[in-house]
Amino acid sequence: MTTASLAGCGLVFHSIQRQVIEVASYLTGVMETTAQAEASPNSPSVRMTACVVEVADAEEITQRSPSIFLYQEQAMTDKLYKPYRQRFLQISPSADSQKVESATFIPPKPEAWANLCNKPQSERQVTVKDIGEYRCSVFLELAGSRYIGKTQPDGCPVNYRGAVKVTNSITLDAESMDTLDRGYDQEGNQIWGAENQPYQYRRIKSN
Repeated sequence: MTTASLAGCGLVFHSIQRQVIEVASYLTGVMETTAQAEASPNSPSVRMTACVVEVADAEEITQRSPSIFLYQEQAMTDKLYKPYRQRFLQISPSADSQKVESATFIPPKPEAWANLCNKPQSERQVTVKDIGEYRCSVFLELAGSRYIGKTQPDGCPVNYRGAVKVTNSITLDAESMDTLDRGYDQEGNQIWGAENQPYQYRRIKSN
């Protein structure tokens, strides 16, 4: 391999490292769909909160570097004390180092982590056992100043609100995230999630 090609590989490697860090920073903080809900009464007003956590034994599930762990929860803006969806995310390079993978883990005891992001970072320490089982991945690719990604073509298996499969498409930048999050039953019928337009999350606070 020539010096030039090695240099090229180095550029790609450092680029994907930077992208992992950037995606994690874009996801971290507080976003809401309040503006969308005000413009369209049929749209829910949801807050999505995410923060960095430290996984004490992360090496057990970390195959690629860098690997950043986040806790993320969603709650209706009038019931912030009661999140309805909670997950841990592992942000890392994809296996081919061409995209950023956001892997979702579902904690076995989600109620234990409600409002975790209200705590200082020094207290946001968890273990691999705490974050639970791997469920799904979204693969994000840099497109200009934003990242565009989606789940694998067949979606991801779930057992959530009557759905057995979920699909998701995401457009993410420094100030916003649009998601087409959809759940399907065993017959392939969509039973919840975005219909004609994505959920439009807009940043209100950085963490």
